[in-house]
Amino acid sequence: MRTRIRTARRTWLLTSSGFATGMLAASTLLAAACSDSASRMLSPSIDVASSRGSTGASSTFAVLANAAVTCTDGTITGDVGTFQAAPTGSVTRTVCPIVGTVHVGDGVAKQAYDKFLAAYAALAPKPGDSCTSLTGTLAGVTLPPGVYCFDAAATLTGVLTLDGPSNGTWIFKIGTSGTGALTGTNFSVVMAGGGQACNVTWWVAQATTMTTSAFQGNILGGAAITLTGGTYSGNAWSKADVTVNGTAVVGCAGSGGQGNGNDKEKCNQGVGNGPEGCDPGKSNHHNGSNDEDGGTPGNPGRKGSH
Repeated sequence: MRTRIRTARRTWLLTSSGFATGMLAASTLLAAACSDSASRMLSPSIDVASSRGSTGASSTFAVLANAAVTCTDGTITGDVGTFQAAPTGSVTRTVCPIVGTVHVGDGVAKQAYDKFLAAYAALAPKPGDSCTSLTGTLAGVTLPPGVYCFDAAATLTGVLTLDGPSNGTWIFKIGTSGTGALTGTNFSVVMAGGGQACNVTWWVAQATTMTTSAFQGNILGGAAITLTGGTYSGNAWSKADVTVNGTAVVGCAGSGGQGNGNDKEKCNQGVGNGPEGCDPGKSNHHNGSNDEDGGTPGNPGRKGSH
């Protein structure tokens, strides 16, 4: 299987075994191509994942939708929220534990959603953008950090390897011509060379549908996001609704974009208040959590006699 990669200066050929001869030079061209205004926000999720409420506590959204989040037989690690308040806004769960806080139309969710919209607009295709064009399913392809585009829809399968250092960043823009959905079936994203899933962003003009896939990277969705089966590492943010069916979702942590989405640095949840997904009051947390230094649930106070 072969995929053609077009840079501003020449066309390179990727094979299922990796880069063809000359891709080292192409990597240099790609680095130069990533200097436009959009690529300076190479990982917008890092900047907009956290919002601060009136308490000052950070809140990280693994799943963020306009009106509705529905989760069935799945798991979500990270906060979940909607821009719309009830009754229009809703988070519906059926056998779906959430390790995080649920926000339905509150100030924290609205602030995060506004930042999502700003990031989405900033990465939207603009005249003069530098972007490396992709075609095909990406099965067996290896890509270095950079900015990559599908003119229309992207239908992906097989294994895509993203090979780069821990601070390497990848942006994929789907539907740069104005329309285009992202669809993956039995599709896996593999991080190599120290690359981090939270430094990968998928900007999608329309809907995103992942089925039985091991998907990685933050989704900025112009329409509905549907995750069915498999696993997902990243934040799923949508201008419409988000549906999780039998998928294990692990969001990105707040500041820095690394981690598993379970930001426990400053929980301030008190003893035994589980919904926030912070320390349940039994651990000895010394970094700002209000769990009374190990008080057991239902028994406030410090552990021991001191």
